[in-house]
Amino acid sequence: MSQDSPSPRQTGKWMMAAAWIIGMLLLTQLFGFWEDQQRNPNQTLRIVSGADGNEELVLQRNRFGHYLFTGKINNRDVEFLVDTGATVVAVPESMARSLGLPELGQTSMQTANGTTRATRTVIDQLQLGPFTLRDVNATILPRMNGDQEVLLGMSALRHLSFSQQGDQLILRAE
Repeated sequence: MSQDSPSPRQTGKWMMAAAWIIGMLLLTQLFGFWEDQQRNPNQTLRIVSGADGNEELVLQRNRFGHYLFTGKINNRDVEFLVDTGATVVAVPESMARSLGLPELGQTSMQTANGTTRATRTVIDQLQLGPFTLRDVNATILPRMNGDQEVLLGMSALRHLSFSQQGDQLILRAE
């Protein structure tokens, strides 16, 4: 055996190190998937037929007590956070730019953090599972925490009926 070729013991050590690295990468991905499912348990929407035969969207509450789910604004995927205390749908400013939402004038909004400047807009099409809403009044908020969630306020929810049963929120067409 030449001195340049690695010994079986050295090869075994390299293979063990590679196995540990691959194992750690797989565990990291698995944990990331689990964490994302805990934050948004409604990534795959559950649509059922109600007692009257009409479609219902059934949302599962996340571990923080919120209803977060994936929907669409103007045919682009977004995450909605149901907020029955919000008067209108609220979109983070950077997301509104990427969605191409029109700016229709300034207004002020009362938020949990006090009064803030906002921009009025109208969402052409808002899709919540099987329900499509058109021309929904909304606001663009420049200092909204997190650029990944849209607050789904009453300007959209008033077009639906909703009820809560345990850890589930059920939305129906009105």
